[in-house]
Amino acid sequence: MKIKSVLAFLMVAVMCMAILTACSSSEPAESSTEASTGSDSSSAGSTSDDSSSSDTSSSGSSSGGSVYWLNFKPESDEVLQAVAAMYKEETGVDVKVITAASGTYEQTLGSEMDKSDPPTLFVIGSEDGVKNWGDYAMDLTGTPIVEQLNTEDYNLYDENGKLVSVGYCYESFGIIVNPTLLEKAGHSVDDIKDFESLKAVVEDIHSRRDELGFDAFTSNDMDASSSWRYTGHLANLDYYYEQGGTKWTTCPPTITGDYLDNYRNLYDLAINNSTVSPNELATGGHDAENEFITGQAAFFIQGSWEWPTVSELVPEAVMIPYYCGVEGEEKAGLNNGTQNCWAINSRASEADQQATMDFMVWCVTDPEASAELVDTFGVMPYKEAVASSNGFLANAEQYAADGNYTMNWAFTYQPNVDEYRNALVSALNQYDADPSDANWETFKTAFVQGWAQQYQAMNG
Repeated sequence: MKIKSVLAFLMVAVMCMAILTACSSSEPAESSTEASTGSDSSSAGSTSDDSSSSDTSSSGSSSGGSVYWLNFKPESDEVLQAVAAMYKEETGVDVKVITAASGTYEQTLGSEMDKSDPPTLFVIGSEDGVKNWGDYAMDLTGTPIVEQLNTEDYNLYDENGKLVSVGYCYESFGIIVNPTLLEKAGHSVDDIKDFESLKAVVEDIHSRRDELGFDAFTSNDMDASSSWRYTGHLANLDYYYEQGGTKWTTCPPTITGDYLDNYRNLYDLAINNSTVSPNELATGGHDAENEFITGQAAFFIQGSWEWPTVSELVPEAVMIPYYCGVEGEEKAGLNNGTQNCWAINSRASEADQQATMDFMVWCVTDPEASAELVDTFGVMPYKEAVASSNGFLANAEQYAADGNYTMNWAFTYQPNVDEYRNALVSALNQYDADPSDANWETFKTAFVQGWAQQYQAMNG
C-alpha cells in the first residue's frame, strides 16, 4: 500500500467515524493527539500520534507490546507516519512515530527518555551517541534484524563490544550540480575533474550571473537549519584526509587540521560565488533547496536525501565530490556513511522490545514498506529491502565502480558534537563578516584546539 492510498484510507476512516458518532451519542469516537515538530535541512514538518490512546493489550502483537519510534529525520516524517499506519492495519500493533526538530534530537531524546512511556526505537548514530546512550541500548548481537543485514559497515559498538545500534540506511553527500545550467553557461559536468576546474566553472558563472540569470552556488546559511553542512559535512573533508588511509575506529584525542587550507578553498569558493553575500549568512533565513530546484543556482552543497525533492524539478541533477585541491583528488568519490542507526531501548518492557524488533524486521523485509522507506532514506543495507532509485546514490556507486576512493564519514567522531559545532559556527560567522587571515586562524583554533578541549570534556 503506497502513501497516497494509506492516507486516503485514513481519511475515509475518519469520515466514517464522524458519521457513526453523529448517529449514535452512546459510542464516542476515539481521540487522537498531534505533536508538532520543526525542520531539518529544509522545511518544518509535523507528526501525528495516532496510537497513543490505544490499549496495547488489545493489539494484534503476539507479545502484547507496542512501538514508539523517535525519528531522527524530519524530512521522512510523512512517510514514517504512513508506514506506521500500514503496519497497524496489517498487524494491529500500535506504532507511534514522533519526530524531533532539526538540531534537537539529543535534547528531545533526553526529554522523552525521562517519561513513563519512553521511545522503544531510537537513533544512536555516532560515537558520542554511544557514550551518551549506550547504556539505554539493548545488545542487538544475533538478533533477527542483524540477520537481515547485508553489511556490518554501519553498525556501532560500545567499548565492551556490545552492538548498540545497526544502520538502517546509508547516504552520500557532496556537491549537487544542475547540468542544464552548466550547459547554458557553456560548460559541462565532464569539465570538472578537480578543484581548479571546479573553480574555473564556478567563478565564470558568478561573473556572468546577471547575463545568465542564475548564480553558481546556492546560499550557505549558518543558522541551525543549514550550518551542519559546513561544521559537520564539509568538515569531513579535513577529517577524512587526516586519517591517512586508515579509518578511525574511535575518536582521536587530538587532530592536526592539516587539510584546513583545502577546506578553506572550497568554503571560500562557495560563499564568494553565491546567491547570498557572505555577510548575510549568520542569521540564515534563505532557502538553498528552493534556489536550486527553481534554477537560481547551479551548485548546491547537500546530500542524497535531497533526491526526492530535487529530482521532481531537476531530474538530470548529479552529485560530484568535494574537490578542494588535495593531491590526487581526480580519483575522489562521494562521502558515504550514516548517522541513522536503530537502537532498541534496553529499559523497555520485554513485550515492547519484541514488538519493536518485529516491526524493524517487517520494515526491511516487506516489499511495500521497504519501498516506501528506501524512497525516503536511500539505500537500506538489508538483504530483502528493495533497491534504491536515488540518482545521487547511483552516482556514489558509479564513482566506486570506476575505482574512485569513497570518503567515509569521519565527522561522526566529533567530540561533544553540539558544543564543538557551535564554536565552529561562531568562528565561521566572524570569518564570513571579515574573511581575513586573522579570522581564519580563529576558525582553525576552534577546529583543532576545540576538538582537544571537547575530547577532554567528554572523557573527563
